[in-house]
Amino acid sequence: MGCKTNALARNTFGGPRFGVTFAVIALLAACSKKAPEAPAAAAPADVSVITLKAKEVPVSYEFVGETESSQKVQIRARVAGFLEKRVYTEGAVVKAGQPLFIMDSKPFVSEVKAAKAVLAQQQARLNTARANLNRVKPLVADNALAAKDLDDATGQAQAAAAAVEAAAAKVTDAELNLGYTTITSPLAGISSFAKVQDGAYVNAANSLLTYVAKLDPMRVNFSLSENESLKLKSDVAKGLLKAAPGDKYEVEVLLANGTTFPSRGRITFADASFSQETGTFLLRADLPNPAGELRPGQFVRVNVHGFTRPNAIVVPQRAVQAGPTGSFVWTVDAEGKARPRPVDVGRWMGDNWLVNTGLKDGERVVVDGFMRIGPGSPVTAKEATP
Repeated sequence: MGCKTNALARNTFGGPRFGVTFAVIALLAACSKKAPEAPAAAAPADVSVITLKAKEVPVSYEFVGETESSQKVQIRARVAGFLEKRVYTEGAVVKAGQPLFIMDSKPFVSEVKAAKAVLAQQQARLNTARANLNRVKPLVADNALAAKDLDDATGQAQAAAAAVEAAAAKVTDAELNLGYTTITSPLAGISSFAKVQDGAYVNAANSLLTYVAKLDPMRVNFSLSENESLKLKSDVAKGLLKAAPGDKYEVEVLLANGTTFPSRGRITFADASFSQETGTFLLRADLPNPAGELRPGQFVRVNVHGFTRPNAIVVPQRAVQAGPTGSFVWTVDAEGKARPRPVDVGRWMGDNWLVNTGLKDGERVVVDGFMRIGPGSPVTAKEATP
């Protein structure tokens, strides 16, 4: 609206000249006020973005497992007698062939001596029988003795030879029993506590003395539920997952304190059927454990590696925001404006989220600068440094 002079220049308390002058001054004062200006447009916010690229990414699955010795042997007394001494440190790592217990050997030494004496006696009888046979043979050939005498001498020699064999076997048994009085470990591993104390009498009823568990390799048992098994098979059939070549899956173990065991293993056994009690499928992996860091009976977390997801979309964890209706990210459209986008995220992959739905290859996602943007606000997007 412009400034116009008004015909109402006159008023009641002045003449025509005074009224015109007053009206002009009032109109000039009104014209001196500027009309309000429109607010200036907000400057585009600076944000960091990443451009999504679909790729094949590895996928791991986590289970709860328990360690188990790959070979656990019970150490038992093989002969009855008094336990003389324990010669190992309970709970220590023992070597193959290392003595663990010593039994009283004196009775067994006596048995060896007695068996050897019987063997010597039978050997003497055999020598006599053979000498007699050697004398009888030429006499029978000259018809000086009857053929029956030759048969008797031959039978006596053969019987003496058999008695020598029996006596020799008794010597072997006695020597074995004497050797069993020194009880050794058949393998290298971790020893348990002694179940029988020094001086106790050991027989078939209390023959278990201790056990030794092999530490290298170490087994890890874990279970796959029926639902998980069916889901994996379905995803592989749909092309959402790719199985490991030759079904060779690597196993990584996380200890109770969150640290990762340095050596990885492989799945070596899968049960033939599901357990009717638990509805799970038993799997077993073997891991190298040369330092003995893993012990039997530990509960660990098991990560199975080998599956991959083709054409996967991953975004940094910091890019995913939590809203009242679920997770979302900020995208930058072709016009350079910020747009919120709801997403369905799957599992964590290191510092990234695996996105199931909501994003596609080539889109730009904001990773820094969320506080300065809103729906439809212009932004200046800069590619984030990986």
